[in-house]
Amino acid sequence: MLAAEPCELSRGAPAPAPLRGQTPARLTVLSGPSAVGKSTVAARLRVTCPWIWQSVSVTTRPPRPGEENGREYYFVSTEEFDGMAARGELLEWASYAGNRYGTPRAPVQLRIDRDAPALLEIDVAGARQVRATFPESLFIFLAPPTWEELERRLVSRNTESPDAISQRLEAARAELAASDEFDITLVNTSVDDVCNQLVALMTAQYGSLERDADEHDGTGPGLAQQGIH
Repeated sequence: MLAAEPCELSRGAPAPAPLRGQTPARLTVLSGPSAVGKSTVAARLRVTCPWIWQSVSVTTRPPRPGEENGREYYFVSTEEFDGMAARGELLEWASYAGNRYGTPRAPVQLRIDRDAPALLEIDVAGARQVRATFPESLFIFLAPPTWEELERRLVSRNTESPDAISQRLEAARAELAASDEFDITLVNTSVDDVCNQLVALMTAQYGSLERDADEHDGTGPGLAQQGIH
């Protein structure tokens, strides 16, 4: 289990200036190609910064070893997913490597209405859809140190067939080319460094984050309240 550490910048490291002059929704979108480490960064932040609420996506792909329903993803059938999309219950969704992924709309809207800090960890196609709905959000792209390292990480997961890996690598090339669409790019050479940089950017953009720990308990409408059990 990850050890909880203070959610703050290293001593002496200055916080960056806000990226925009306007007051945005306190929504941050973390995106990047498959296997770049988005899920690992998000998992570390859940431990070190529990007051930053994180959306849990829905997917039609089966769970990988160690994954739990409602933690990494809500695992649903294709029929359930299609129903959510048809009813407008997904903020964004896309097909990827033969499976579908999406973000439930209601929990995200609740955090925005509460002015609470929230993080979405989604793919590039999803980030584009979120930008169309919440353009004032902070969009961060997570990049690998090198293409070879990304390929190594994807293959070493040993969770998918060669054909699926080939599809993901092809998609990753296109996603890497989209980094200019984001407000800032962070290179994932160290999970701790990325987490520190991410929190620094959010703090500079939105102000203090930790104070919200007492104001917002992280609860809200989940899939059960949307008809998905």
